[in-house]
Amino acid sequence: MNWLWTTPDLIAAMHGRPVGNLPQGVTGISIDSRAIAQGEAFFAIKGDRVDGHDYASFAVANGASLLVVSEGKLPALGRLVTPMIVVQDVLQALVDLGCAARDRTAARIIAVTGSVGKTTTKEMLRQALSPSGSVHASVASFNNHWGVPLTLARMPENTDYGIFEVGMNHANEIRPLVSMVRPHIAVITTIAPAHLGNFRNLEEIAAAKAEIFEGVVPGGHAILNRDNAQFGFLEKAARAVGVAHIHSFGAAADAEFRLLDFISGPEGGLLRAAVGGQTLEVPMGAPGRHIAENAVAVLGAVHLAGGDIEKAMAGLATMQPEKGRGRRYQLAKDGGWFTLIDESYNANPASMGAAIALLRDTEPYGGGRRIAVLGDMLEMGEHSQAVHAGLAGPLLESGIGTVWLGGPDMAALRDALPEGIEIEYRETADALALHAVDSVQPGDVLVVKSSKGTGFSRIVAALLDKYPAFSERERQS
Repeated sequence: MNWLWTTPDLIAAMHGRPVGNLPQGVTGISIDSRAIAQGEAFFAIKGDRVDGHDYASFAVANGASLLVVSEGKLPALGRLVTPMIVVQDVLQALVDLGCAARDRTAARIIAVTGSVGKTTTKEMLRQALSPSGSVHASVASFNNHWGVPLTLARMPENTDYGIFEVGMNHANEIRPLVSMVRPHIAVITTIAPAHLGNFRNLEEIAAAKAEIFEGVVPGGHAILNRDNAQFGFLEKAARAVGVAHIHSFGAAADAEFRLLDFISGPEGGLLRAAVGGQTLEVPMGAPGRHIAENAVAVLGAVHLAGGDIEKAMAGLATMQPEKGRGRRYQLAKDGGWFTLIDESYNANPASMGAAIALLRDTEPYGGGRRIAVLGDMLEMGEHSQAVHAGLAGPLLESGIGTVWLGGPDMAALRDALPEGIEIEYRETADALALHAVDSVQPGDVLVVKSSKGTGFSRIVAALLDKYPAFSERERQS
């Protein structure tokens, strides 16, 4: 059996106490009783809303061969006879196991943070490095105090490349995460006004992101956005904690990994970049200049990690945007079709600007409209009204003539837009979904963009539920 962890190694790493007739090992690690697979260990983490101990029996029913539980919760588990490893604190045990996973691997480790583009950059790294060796990467956006140790704990010993997304909402959140990950290469995509309600200014955000440098191993690398106004601050912060090699990426003439040109198409684009002394022409499977910019950082990381650049380029050519992060759908209506761009996962002023640019660069057909379907950007604090109203500028500059808005904060944008723009405003995502389903027309292009907590993914779901996918064959006929 190919164990992820043998039971003796689990016990040693977590300083646990074995109870019952334990298996020789486990094939995986899970904290979700619904999604656990046969032979995996279930870690009964106590979260803010639910306690995993309450779902231990479900985990066993779904195939868990081993439970990791808290000493204090043991009496509440009653007559459950499944083998267990008992620890003082289950989350800390997961952290300890994650650190043990990092200690035992010889993989090249890359950590990604930034205000925008973390998950997409992580996925591009996965695609780009997979042809060069075995890759282990974060699932979805597992980038917080439980997601990072869980991802580490799931990393097989024989991994060649480990890719980790590291996120934060406040200062001092990246520091403990990167102390576990200990990357050889740290990438900061950009610094932008995200979580402004928790920070006074962009420099405070940059300082929080710069915590990633503290975990970089001796002789390691940092890759920073040369086009970002916080580049100098980040470069100084990296040097201050002893990062040995600092690299830059971007369109700036002095960027080490340089974006020379990007030609955007409806389903992707062509990127020209200078990396490692080579001029590369990279077909991109995902459209948008913001994707291309981070692809340059990805190619730089592949170069530094010793990956095959030619194979990495082929990997980027097959890259498809994820659900909620730019995935496109052609949906049939009234004998024609319209395009839906799903950007509903998250939003801040920078990513809103990128989504508006993506809409601008997507050509409708047959006289269709470009429609910006925008919802509230959360965690903007006292800046909220100003940053929402400030989206009027990018919309007008991009020539977007139809804007559908939802949420209380988007009222500021509604009031800031001039006459001549077709505006529909609803207080909730569900009300706006009804309008979208009724009002979309063949030829239209819609981008749906909002913070995750607003529920704008339900607008995407309503459109996908109402209108069937339109095939390439139908489009060409």
